[in-house]
Amino acid sequence: MRERSKFTILHLSDVHATTGELLYGQVDGLARLRQVGEYVVAAGVTPEAVVVTGDLVQRGHSAAYENVDRALRDLGERVGAPVFTVLGNHDSPRHAAGLTGHMQGHYRATTVGDLRLVLLDSSSGSLDPDQLVWLRGVLAVPFGMGTVVALHHAPIPSPLPTLSKIGLRDPRLLAHALRDSDTRLILAGHYHHPMNGLFHGLPVAVGPSLAYHQVMNAGPATVSGHDFAMFSLVQVTADQISTAPVSLQAGHPLFSTTVPPLTSTSHR
Repeated sequence: MRERSKFTILHLSDVHATTGELLYGQVDGLARLRQVGEYVVAAGVTPEAVVVTGDLVQRGHSAAYENVDRALRDLGERVGAPVFTVLGNHDSPRHAAGLTGHMQGHYRATTVGDLRLVLLDSSSGSLDPDQLVWLRGVLAVPFGMGTVVALHHAPIPSPLPTLSKIGLRDPRLLAHALRDSDTRLILAGHYHHPMNGLFHGLPVAVGPSLAYHQVMNAGPATVSGHDFAMFSLVQVTADQISTAPVSLQAGHPLFSTTVPPLTSTSHR
């Protein structure tokens, strides 16, 4: 049962799907998209939207877009929600033009219920002037519960020294475009680790990667990707925002018990 006052986003990022070979010999991005659908249905989560923040395929594997598009449509049907994607630095804007939602361009705005989603194209590492002018025009008129902006490159730096300088180039231009708008939240990816922060007063939720996780203790000059697939659940209400990273790899359970349903008198 969906709660009309709560908007849930299934936030995926950095799928890095491949063709003909598994990523690093063992990571199957398409299979992990199927796993996400199985997990969400089993958990009883009913998202209003699925947002995938880039690096849909591994660089050089443009032939994978057709399979990714099919897998994302299947995921949307399974969880009962529309799927929206943006491009990352591994993606090819030319080859991704046939993806669902991308045939008229790689940045666009849409509405789902009372929330507006603005999907930006930072595949080059930055936002071009035409896109920023368009963004200011879209945000000139408020909508419903507000706007969630999604792009691949986070406008805030990672705390990892090796990743701290690979975020969005010239983020001040994005800040200027978002100023005084109804933007509630910025969704991003790229870092392969979950992170939350503030960007000129706006909350930023960086989603983890479905492909691999960047560990924090690899050393000040080293990046180390571990086979650990994660996604995020984001919830937006009229006055709150929450994000929760979810791992597809489950450890051995310490306990399992049935939780009684909440009633109006449960906390009295």
